[in-house]
Amino acid sequence: QVQLVESGGGLVQSGGSLRLSCAASGSIRRVNAMRWYRQAPGNQRELVAALPSGGRPNYADSVKGRFTISRDYANNTVYLQMNSLKPEDTAVYYCNAEIRPRENWRAYNYWGQGTQVTVSS
Repeated sequence: QVQLVESGGGLVQSGGSLRLSCAASGSIRRVNAMRWYRQAPGNQRELVAALPSGGRPNYADSVKGRFTISRDYANNTVYLQMNSLKPEDTAVYYCNAEIRPRENWRAYNYWGQGTQVTVSS
């Protein structure tokens, strides 16, 4: 089965940095776009950053200039480097990827388990 496993969350002070990682594994034919979402308590899940396969990254306005999404194509891993963190960045961060399994004819969205990022004032 295809899985996304996240790591790198934690507690930091305002202005600090964290790097999130998300590795896709399993019976994979192709990984298309990879994305990061986040969800704060009581809020809807929002798209933070997206990286199409072979394309340029896109960012939410709230994180532009502070966050960087990157991808290791050889290892099917996506990263989110988060700098100059603010308390409003506090949320559970979820990895998302469009993946075509080897045994299937179409791509599906898969989700990581989520990792907590807490930024204190």
